[in-house]
Amino acid sequence: MNIAPNILSAVNEWLTPTFDQETQAAVKELMTTSPKELEESFYKNLEFGTGGMRGVMGVGNNRINKYTLGKNTQGLSDYLHKVFPNEPLKVVIAYDCRHNSNTLAKTVADVFSANGIQVYLFSDLRPTPELSFALKYLKCQCGIVLTASHNPPEYNGYKVYWQDGGQIVPPQDKEIVNVIESLSYDKIKFNANESLIQYIDTEIDKEFVKSSIENASFNTPAEAKDNLHIVFTSLHGTSIKSIPDVLSQAGYKNVHIVPEQAVPDGNFPTVKSPNPEEPEALTMALALADKTDSDIVVGTDPDCDRLGVAVRNNDGKMILLNGNQTMVLMTSFLLKQWKKAGKINGKQFVGSTIVSTPMMMELANSYGVECKVGLTGFKWIAKMIVDFPELQFIGGGEESFGFMVGDAVRDKDAVAATLLICEVAAQAKAAGSSVYKELLQLYVENGFYKEHLVSLTKKGMEGLEEINQMMINLRENPLKEINGQRVIMVEDYQSSKALNLLTNEESTMDMPKSNVLIYYTEDGSKICARPSGTEPKIKFYISVNAAIESVLEFDEAEKFLDDKIKNIIADMQLS
Repeated sequence: MNIAPNILSAVNEWLTPTFDQETQAAVKELMTTSPKELEESFYKNLEFGTGGMRGVMGVGNNRINKYTLGKNTQGLSDYLHKVFPNEPLKVVIAYDCRHNSNTLAKTVADVFSANGIQVYLFSDLRPTPELSFALKYLKCQCGIVLTASHNPPEYNGYKVYWQDGGQIVPPQDKEIVNVIESLSYDKIKFNANESLIQYIDTEIDKEFVKSSIENASFNTPAEAKDNLHIVFTSLHGTSIKSIPDVLSQAGYKNVHIVPEQAVPDGNFPTVKSPNPEEPEALTMALALADKTDSDIVVGTDPDCDRLGVAVRNNDGKMILLNGNQTMVLMTSFLLKQWKKAGKINGKQFVGSTIVSTPMMMELANSYGVECKVGLTGFKWIAKMIVDFPELQFIGGGEESFGFMVGDAVRDKDAVAATLLICEVAAQAKAAGSSVYKELLQLYVENGFYKEHLVSLTKKGMEGLEEINQMMINLRENPLKEINGQRVIMVEDYQSSKALNLLTNEESTMDMPKSNVLIYYTEDGSKICARPSGTEPKIKFYISVNAAIESVLEFDEAEKFLDDKIKNIIADMQLS
């Protein structure tokens, strides 16, 4: 077998006594039976992406295992001691329903404790937003959650949070990575100091539920809550630990939970993908909604940071909303409530991202509130709260089905967001309207924006090369025209340059560098190309819009925009 020198060097390291016999045996097995898998497992180190570090579980430096997570944790421990030299160090650790999450979480706790750091470890699986809440509540400097979000069952991952409750951002993430990369595996301290590991559960749970209700409740009358029928599914994930309690304690009695999906299970046996962005994931919930004549369906991903929502249209049929639609509905509701309470005075803001709907800007402007736009990933919205302490954060979201209400949790939070969308639905129904009608009215008032995501999966080394080449081509041979419309502006977030093709003027963008390209056309369309930071995918985000003067024009305008999206996909050969 011909193994590349860099891969052979990594493989040989994993065959030394630094690694246990079980690991060495697994490496030898790959060498004899699966050379391609060996190559994939060792050709590079796992990297931190937009949502932390995710990967397939197995042996090797490009896999999630006790050694890769141990090395990350050792490096993070060293970094914590350096940054907080005179403080008692505290970290909190949570994990989700994925295979090995509990044992990997204990390994991470062991390494922290072996480095003299106090560890708070949840005794069972918990939603990711509860980790962010617990970090602030317990006044820790750092938090870790073991999760791979909605990735397939063979994946796991490791997300790092800082003392503000948000995920780490540049330059800090690079500083941590540099410490990790300078370490050798034999420097990992695996021998736990058990006296420094404290298990936590009910106290944090109670405070988290209380906080969620306080942040996402808006004086909805009891009668309105009683009149709303909700279907909820946790998709075999962690949200079953919190959302039923939050809805119940907030006063929602008519909650129908999909029983087949209520038990946490890392195999996700009833779905192809436990991702509420995928319509198939909510099939069973939609069936239960029709059976119970429910008004709204909410499904959450395994670690409970994203939510998918379905509501009834004007014909009484359940339809799935996309992340942009739920985001504008919840943002509009929050702005309306803040205005009603007299709390808007020009010192507030909402947050969004560069790949999300431009409608967020229109919505914020209509209330005299600033809309701050960051890079993809909720860590950037959390960072806005840190960067602008003089402003109040109302709420914010991104197109990938995430939303954050207030700043008690500094990450996308499907717990509070589920309660919030139920508040929207209950109040709309009580007023003789519906979530769907409210959405159409927003289109009349702010413009009808329609978005579509094209996600192309390219696995392995070859896939990574293909994705890189696609981005190179888009940069070196920029499109001058898309679907018959002139491209008038190109923003390259890797070079931090924006080029106006009408004037040929180039300007510098004040935003961290990221491998993202955005094209704007003369008819107001926006097309964004971005490789995923946590999955083997390249994503194309398409946004088109049209003005409508009444809801009666919606159907015709939607067909026009659907055709425009199809033509853009065909013209860019994305299908």
